[in-house]
Amino acid sequence: MVARLPRRTVVERVKLLATTSRSPRCTPWPCTSASDPPSSGAFHPDLAGSLDPVLDFLHQNGAPFMINPYPYFAYASDTRPETLAFCLFQPNANRVDAAFGLTYTNMLDAQLDAIRAALDAKGYTDVDIVISEIGWPYKGDADEAGATVDNARAYNGNLVAHLKSQAGTPRTPGKSVDTYIFALYDEDLKGGPESERPFGLYKTDLTRTTTPGSARAAARRLPTILTPSPPQQGMLQPSRGATPTPTGFCQTTAAVPGSTQGQQVTQTSSCYIPCRSRVAAS
Repeated sequence: MVARLPRRTVVERVKLLATTSRSPRCTPWPCTSASDPPSSGAFHPDLAGSLDPVLDFLHQNGAPFMINPYPYFAYASDTRPETLAFCLFQPNANRVDAAFGLTYTNMLDAQLDAIRAALDAKGYTDVDIVISEIGWPYKGDADEAGATVDNARAYNGNLVAHLKSQAGTPRTPGKSVDTYIFALYDEDLKGGPESERPFGLYKTDLTRTTTPGSARAAARRLPTILTPSPPQQGMLQPSRGATPTPTGFCQTTAAVPGSTQGQQVTQTSSCYIPCRSRVAAS
């Protein structure tokens, strides 16, 4: 299930990923044998047997290659302050790909272009890239540097701003990338280090954790719940053997604590009844 941020606050191509299922994907570091500089990007040769048929299928069907780039893990393996700034889209010394004469201002662009170079090297220049997961944990174990609320807020906000600018990457300027932010909710039952669980913009009790700055309005919007409305007096009821028809539905605005300056918002409902229709048994 994917929940989109409102179009008024962020480009349509940025989404929120709310799923615990796993599908085939590629994270830049495990699937590449080279990625620095980005122009040297290449897939691991030992993946060719399984990866090449997938790439050919995507090429034949006009489908994108989905990746899960996580600058957070790049920082976790190199915790210098300049690396953190590079990963958070903050001012930094930048990094230059001398082979192509391209300057990179952030880690995500470098990761994307490394995959782009790997695809181009295999001849799949027409296969687009989609970011199927991306995010930053707001909490971690004592030895997990960078997993903080401030960093998660800065990362998500700056990521949205970067995508919203539609600047593209140094290798593919002006080309936007479909992006799914991970995740809408925390995965509180997931195992592993502490940082594996708190990627959500919301906790499991619906309270906010870290919300991208440009999506503050989205956080104030209340979820809607569709529930069947009770049949009204005199409404046609299906006879025995007939196919039942919907009697209508109610759109309920759920009560959410803390959604309006810390005040409880009361639950309201609006019910809709469709036109009556007779259904004959066949």
